[in-house]
Amino acid sequence: MMSRRSVLRVAGAAGAAGIGAAAIGAGATPAAASTAFVHPGLLHTQADFDRMAAKVKAGTGRWKAGYAKLAGNPRSGSTWKATPLATVIRGATGDNVSTLAFDIAAAYQNALRWKVTGDTAHADAARDILNAWSAKLTTLDGSADRFIAAGIHGYQFANAAEIMRGYDGFDLARFKKMMLAVFYPMSSSFLAKHNGAYDSNYWSSWDLLSVACVLSVGILCDDRAKVDEAVTYFKSGKGMGSIKNAIPFIHPGGLGQMVEVGRDQGHALLSVGLLGTICEMAWNQGIDLYGYDDSRVLKGVEYAAKWNLGHDVPFTSWTWHKGAPGSWEGWETFTEASTWARGQVRPIWEGLYNHYVNRRGLDAPYVSEMAAKVRPEGGGGDYGTGGGLDHLGFGTLAFTRDKAIVSATAPKPSASTSDTASSSETGAAATATPAADASGGTQPQGGRGEDLAVTGAGGVAAVAATGVLAIAGGFIALRRRGTRGTS
Repeated sequence: MMSRRSVLRVAGAAGAAGIGAAAIGAGATPAAASTAFVHPGLLHTQADFDRMAAKVKAGTGRWKAGYAKLAGNPRSGSTWKATPLATVIRGATGDNVSTLAFDIAAAYQNALRWKVTGDTAHADAARDILNAWSAKLTTLDGSADRFIAAGIHGYQFANAAEIMRGYDGFDLARFKKMMLAVFYPMSSSFLAKHNGAYDSNYWSSWDLLSVACVLSVGILCDDRAKVDEAVTYFKSGKGMGSIKNAIPFIHPGGLGQMVEVGRDQGHALLSVGLLGTICEMAWNQGIDLYGYDDSRVLKGVEYAAKWNLGHDVPFTSWTWHKGAPGSWEGWETFTEASTWARGQVRPIWEGLYNHYVNRRGLDAPYVSEMAAKVRPEGGGGDYGTGGGLDHLGFGTLAFTRDKAIVSATAPKPSASTSDTASSSETGAAATATPAADASGGTQPQGGRGEDLAVTGAGGVAAVAATGVLAIAGGFIALRRRGTRGTS
C-alpha cells in the first residue's frame, strides 16, 4: 500500500509529464495543410457585430434590452483599470483567480460595447486590459483547479483578444505569445494526461473547458493543428468530455442524458454553456459540431433544460470509474438525475436557442423555454461570481437573430479536421464496472503536492479545509457538496 505522499508524488509526475503534449485522442489523424481562418471568428463574426450595432441603433426589442443589460454591468465601464498578476492561483493558498476573471470580463464587455456603439473609449479600455496582462502573466498555479483556470479564462481571454484584433495599440503578437505559453499547454496537457488520473476520473466540464481553450487559441493564432486537436477530442477523445461520453445515452423522443445531470445541476449547466461555446466557435470557422452525430448536442441540452425547468426525465444508471493509475481507484453508480442546484440560472441559452431554432429551424422546446426564462441574458458576475463568470454571457444581445434557416449541411467541416469518432453509443463514461467505492473516503485524483480533487464521504471536510469550498452560485462553482465527488 502506497502512502498518501507517495500517491501524490507518483500522480504528479504522471501529470507533469503531459505538459505540452498533444491531446489527439482515439482516431485522430495528422493535421493537413492550413486553410484560411475567419477573423473575427470566435464567438462572433463581423456580420454578428454589424447585426448587433444596427439593431441596437434602431432600438429593436431584444437587442435593445440585451445592450442595456451589458451597459448596466459594472465591468462594462470604460474607466475599468486592469490589475495584472505574474502568477494566478486557483484552489490553493493565495487564491487570486478572481482578479483575472473580473479583468477578462471587463475586457470582453468593453470590446463588445465598442463594436456595438463605435465608442473608442471602450476599445481603449479593452486594449489596455489585454496589454497589461500579456505584459505580466507568466504562470497559472494552484491545485488541480489550475487546469480549470487555464480552460475557462483561456477561451474567454482569446475571445476578448479576437474582438480587438487589429485595433490601434493592441499588441496581438505578445498576447498570442502569452496564450501559447501559459494557457494552451495546460489545457492540451489536461486532455492528453488528465493530470495523471484515469481518463474517466474528471467530469465532462473539465474536458469541455479545456477543449474550448485549445480551440479558441488555435483560431486566435491561425493554428490549424490546434483546431484539429480540439475538434478531434470533442468527437472521439478518451475522457468524459468527448461528446459520446458527455452525453452517453439517447432516450426515446430525442433526449440525450448528460453525465453531469447525475452529478449536480451547476456542473451540468456549466457543461451546457461550454458545449454552446465550443459549437459556436467551430461553426464560425466552417465546422458543424452543433449537428455532429445527429445533433447530439441538441439532445443533451434539451435533456438538461427539461430537468432544470422542473420536468421529469428518463435516466439510465451508469458507473463512474475514478482514481489514478498505480495509486488508487474506485467506482460509483448514479441512478437518477440530481436535484442539487436544480433550476440554477446561467447566461447560456440564447446561443443554443438561436442556432437550433432561428438558424436551423429545428424544434428545441425546452431550450426555447429556458432562453425565454433567462432573457435578457447578463454576464460578468450578474449571477454571482460563479455562473456569471464561467461564461462570457450577454447572449440576448450577441446571439439573437431573425429566423433565416440554413442548410443542414452548412457550413462544411474543414477538410483538415478529423471526422473520426467511436461508434459506441454509450462511450467510455458508461462502462459497466463494480458499483462500489474502494476509496473509503477522501483520495487524491492525480496531481502534484496537495493537488487533488476529492471524492467519497470526506469530500466536504477536505475541500472546506482548503478555504475554497464553493456552493452553487459561488465563485466559478466547480465543487459539489455531498458524497458524489467534486470537480
